[in-house]
Amino acid sequence: MNALPRAARQLGYAGLLPQAVCALYVFDGGKWQWTAQAIAFGYAALIFSFLGGVWWGIGIARRDAPSWIFAAAVMPSLLALAAYAPWIIGWEWPGPSLIALGLLLLASPLVDRATGGLERDWLALRWQLSLGLGGLTTLIGLAALKG
Repeated sequence: MNALPRAARQLGYAGLLPQAVCALYVFDGGKWQWTAQAIAFGYAALIFSFLGGVWWGIGIARRDAPSWIFAAAVMPSLLALAAYAPWIIGWEWPGPSLIALGLLLLASPLVDRATGGLERDWLALRWQLSLGLGGLTTLIGLAALKG
């Protein structure tokens, strides 16, 4: 991945740290468990929404971007909000919401790949970061179901 700036890789990987810290608190089972689950959901939702902004930027910057990119770009924010709704309404939360968000993050690089024309190094980093954040978010959600 030499084509990507070093800072992009380093800061991308550093972006996994908040979720990793939340996972430690969730699996610790102490008094901060619920707070860590809430922070994990919020962080994952923010990053997922950020990806929508990236896709919007690709659509604006590239004349050859697929026509569906703008619809795909608004979906992360809407899906994250939908995953948040059970908590607001008082239904079961956070396990199912975290799992849904984690799975969406895991699948998100498929949108990057489908747009075509993106650098291999960028796609490789996106897969790594999505597997990391999506995997941690899903694990936190599974722990919440058991908790």
